[in-house]
Amino acid sequence: MASVEEATRRLEDGARGKEAPVLPPRRTGHGMSSSSLLRRRSDRSVLSKVRSEPLRRLLANLQEVFLGTKLSPLFPAVPLAIAAQCFDFGRAWVFALSMVGLAPLAERLSFLSEQISYYAGPTVGGLLNATCGNAPELIIALLALQNDKMEVLKWSLVGSILSNLLLVLGSSLFCGGIANYTKERPFDRKQSDVNLSLLLLGALCYIFALVLRQSASVGEGDAGEGAALSLSRSCSTVMLVAYFGCLFFQLKTHRQLFEPPEDEADSDDDTVSDTPVIGFASAFAWLVGMTAAVAVLSDSVVTTIEAASESWGMSVSFISVILLPVVGNAAEHAAAIIFAFKNKIDITLGITLGSSTQISMFVVPLSVIAAWIKGIHMDLDFELLETGSLVMSILITAFTLQDGTWHYMKGFVLLLCYVVIGASFFILGPSLGKDPCGIAAANYQPRAWYHVSF
Repeated sequence: MASVEEATRRLEDGARGKEAPVLPPRRTGHGMSSSSLLRRRSDRSVLSKVRSEPLRRLLANLQEVFLGTKLSPLFPAVPLAIAAQCFDFGRAWVFALSMVGLAPLAERLSFLSEQISYYAGPTVGGLLNATCGNAPELIIALLALQNDKMEVLKWSLVGSILSNLLLVLGSSLFCGGIANYTKERPFDRKQSDVNLSLLLLGALCYIFALVLRQSASVGEGDAGEGAALSLSRSCSTVMLVAYFGCLFFQLKTHRQLFEPPEDEADSDDDTVSDTPVIGFASAFAWLVGMTAAVAVLSDSVVTTIEAASESWGMSVSFISVILLPVVGNAAEHAAAIIFAFKNKIDITLGITLGSSTQISMFVVPLSVIAAWIKGIHMDLDFELLETGSLVMSILITAFTLQDGTWHYMKGFVLLLCYVVIGASFFILGPSLGKDPCGIAAANYQPRAWYHVSF
């Protein structure tokens, strides 16, 4: 028995490379904590029988990357999506498989950025984790921009914010409130107040862009359009400055505000200890490879979303706003709900509000700046339904969390708000203009839910 334990220890050291500087566990409440929760314990006793050290390291890395997550059953969707596109199985199938395949890849990006943070230090690791936390949304946005699909770009980003604020946070508060109704406790408002203040700043920029664009369309002509575009670019610059200022605030000056309280529940058997399991070079190589895979599947999603819309009888707006964010962020969403079940609502708020803030204050303005560099006219006007849904969601979430307490009724209300918004996009979305599928609004007949064919 001792020999097996010694071999296992040597195997772990070999998988790490040379002695790695093991840092204290650091949870930002965003990517790292959710990745640790969804990791699966790896049994390396079998690998200890492999005599070749390079082969043993390779097998250990493969085991940690592909089998070290509870979402590993979804990995077959990645090669199936590529095969469906190569052999022309149908563009709707390509879209569905690509959307499912993004879920485990997004979780693995968070896991790999966490591994690198143990070697690069907490500041660099925090910046890397902040960048990779919503990598699928960022890549989809850039690819939609490259393919000149502004509507898909804006809808997918709005949908990510709405799903985090209403669906994920609402489900977490509802399920966690029911599971812990006898031991509910207040949460620390300091972290949520910072994120909500940034979200309100973003809402202000979206409202001004909408108002100026609408006033320009009434009577100011091209001059008004140019003013709206200039305002959007200026606001995007301000939003990026605010976001990086928040990162400095979070990672340097007030780091203690963003670390959840330690308690006896942190030693649950469901979580994996925060220690590096693969070496720096291996983690970086896998991060590059996983990012490339996310880019391939994201490109498939962007190019086949219209075909899926026609096949399923749903508007592109509904698929982009509701379906795509739910499936693409499944790992992060599941982690937030599980933490709420464990009565760790501070981590849940860090995941949901942190992700929403990153998309609203980083991904959206970065897309505007990227479009500006490419000479493409993209502004912060998300149209009336989208902007109204976004602003109201931020205000409802802010009012829900203002007293620093939580219970299941608050989550129930947030979920009902998400249902209303989802129904609005399902029924009213295409009627507000021309759907990107090419179906004129006047000729578009939205199907009832019982007529939708999958």
